[in-house]
Parts: sequence; structure tokens; C-alpha cells
Amino acid sequence: MVADKNTNRLRALGTEIGECRACPRLVEWREHVAVEKRASFRDDKYFGAGVGGFGDPKARIVVVGLAPAAHGANRTGRIFTGDRSGDFLFGSMHRCGLANQAASVSLNDGLRLNDAYVLAAVRCAPPGNKPAPAERDNCASFMVRELGLLSNASVLVGLGRFACDAIWSTLRANGVELPRKRNKFAHLMEQSAGPFTLVASFHPSQQNTFTGRLTEPMLDAVFDRAIQLANATDSAKK
Repeated sequence: MVADKNTNRLRALGTEIGECRACPRLVEWREHVAVEKRASFRDDKYFGAGVGGFGDPKARIVVVGLAPAAHGANRTGRIFTGDRSGDFLFGSMHRCGLANQAASVSLNDGLRLNDAYVLAAVRCAPPGNKPAPAERDNCASFMVRELGLLSNASVLVGLGRFACDAIWSTLRANGVELPRKRNKFAHLMEQSAGPFTLVASFHPSQQNTFTGRLTEPMLDAVFDRAIQLANATDSAKK
């Protein structure tokens, strides 16, 4: 019953995120892209709004990315869907048992997440894929509310430094007691943060995946570790 209620609340929050207009620069850009479009998607109807989270309401693992891609989630309406970063991400999650398939092309492609929920630190596509800190802070309350509804969450996977910074600042703003010293960002860095464990990964951007800075085995190792940590948390509760 609680899970059903939280599912409905997450959907309602997703609608609220879609309607948010708190950041004029981002609203202008997301809507401009939705009209101008990319030539290869000229026949697509772009979503052009804020993008909420996606996944299993019972998830123990929450994956936090940077922001919707202009011609990815800003087009399809689902985070990490319709772009190469999403292909890389969901391919790894599929290999690790957190997704039923590796395909991530549209809302209706049948993708389902198991024990995982994916969201972004910033909910609108930013120009140059570079949101401002103030724009990140405007979105912080959404992550706070999502984490409150994801009652089984114990592991937070930050995709990139920006996402890890957003997780940290969001937890602090939510009154979570954090360690005095924060670990330096690095791939597979992990640190306890109140009731959560933060695990860091390089972002699956083409800049990282095409250059070999982030490989499939490296990202698989992040999710394998996240699953181990979630299992350990469950064992400790028994």
C-alpha cells in the first residue's frame, strides 16, 4: 500500500517538475530546442519541459545524473533516454541486473528498472550542458522529495562531480548529518552520508566514453559495488 501511494506521489512530483519555470534561462533553452529540433529528429514532438525521475519506487539504488540532454530526455521526456549517454548507462544497468533491457530510445520502448531509480540534479536541459549552481539549487527540493518517497534507498550513485556535489548539498539542506571531511571526487570513490552511501562514477558522456576515460567494465564495477552495499545495508538491518 505504501509503495502504491509513493508511486502515485512520484508521478505527481514528475508532473510538478515538468511544469516548473523557476529558472528562466533553462526554460527558454529547453523550449527553444523543442521548436528548433535536430534535423535527425525533425518529425519528433519534443517534450521540452522539466524531466522527473524514472524507475522502481522500491529502489535501494538511486542514480543521479547531471541534467537532461537537449535532444535526449528533453526530446523523449524520460531521463537518459534517446541519447548515447543513456545507451551507455542503461547498457551497464542491464548487464548488472538493474534493468530489463539495454535499449533506451523512447517512453514506450519497454524499459523497466529493477531496484534502481534514475534522476538528474538539474531537471531542464541547460545550454552547453552546463547548468549554473543557482539552477542546481533551485532543483534541490525535488531531489529531497524524491528521496523522501524512495523509502528503501540506501545507495546514491553520482554520475560525475556535478551530480556528487548536488547530492552532498541536497543532503546537507535536508538536515542529514554529514562527515566533516568529504572525500575527493574519483571514480569508485565511496563515502557514508547519513543513512546513505555515496558511490561516485565518471559521467557516461561521450567525452568520457569515446576517449576511454569511462569504459563498460568501469561503470559495471560501480553498479556491482552499489548492489553489494545495498545488500550489506539490508543484512545489517536484520
